[in-house]
Amino acid sequence: MQIVKVGWNFFQNEILGMKWLNRLIERGLEKTGLDTEGRLGGSIQFFIYDVIKIMILLGILIFIISYIQSYFPPERTKKILGNFHGICANMIAALLGTVTPFCSCSSIPLFMGFTSAGLPLGVTFSFLISSPMVDLGSLLLLMSIFGWKVAFVYVIVGLIIAVAGGTLIEKLHLESQVEEFIRNGHFMELPQEKLTQRNRVKYAWEQVMTTAKKVVPYVLAGVAVGALIHNWVPEEWIVKILGTGNPFGVMIATICGIPMYADIFGCIPIAEALLAKGAKLGVALSFMMGVTTLSFPSMIMLKKAIRTRLLTVFIAICTVGIVIVGYFFNAVQYLLV
Repeated sequence: MQIVKVGWNFFQNEILGMKWLNRLIERGLEKTGLDTEGRLGGSIQFFIYDVIKIMILLGILIFIISYIQSYFPPERTKKILGNFHGICANMIAALLGTVTPFCSCSSIPLFMGFTSAGLPLGVTFSFLISSPMVDLGSLLLLMSIFGWKVAFVYVIVGLIIAVAGGTLIEKLHLESQVEEFIRNGHFMELPQEKLTQRNRVKYAWEQVMTTAKKVVPYVLAGVAVGALIHNWVPEEWIVKILGTGNPFGVMIATICGIPMYADIFGCIPIAEALLAKGAKLGVALSFMMGVTTLSFPSMIMLKKAIRTRLLTVFIAICTVGIVIVGYFFNAVQYLLV
């Protein structure tokens, strides 16, 4: 058992966490005369290390996920979902959301397509909630920073929010709240193209390059903010506002995340820095969920597809779910970290 534990710790710290890279960067900066224990040197080390680590993991994960996606074009996904009914359909939709693009703005066009195809509204919303909040990439990246327990529980509760949210929307019978051009849209059945393995690899690589270009600005911005918090913001400020002493920390973090727009890869460095400064685990994760699920740009895009009442219900469900999850993680933090 001890061998397994040692092996797992090595995998988590040196493979996923790339601690060897951090040590290498530290030695390199020290040779240039920078003090990595100081604010400036520490910020530069944090920035270089996190950017390189995230982009390497991002490239590998996008390739794997895109390869899997090549087997699930919208037409096939629609057929798969059409074979399930009730809560089972919501569960399958939430799971399919884990292998889709990394931000809500990328997921909304797929949501519109599935809705036009005649899939139940609750099922499409389970997909819409899970897609930006939970994906295979976030699972591995969260493992590299917070450990496997936090990553696993985060994915499970994210899927629960997606399934519960979609089921509730289904029960409310809000189909009339979907814009008419989507309800009356026609879903064109396209012949399934038989891709060769070479074509699938090519598609996966193209997705790596395309997605990397899209997310690089958010990764750079997220890591820069994380470095600023990690080395320049006084710890007592974070503890006072987002630590144990403030029972409203989860709500504050969720609300602060909404005006921002980033995918989960840009949010994780900020959450990492907040946690290192004394913020509670649930606060850091609530901030991350708020950014990826409820950002203003995403809501503006979604408003073009659904009417105000349904949008309000969607925001309310996600917000309540995120807040509940935040307080849950706060309560069990010492069991997970």
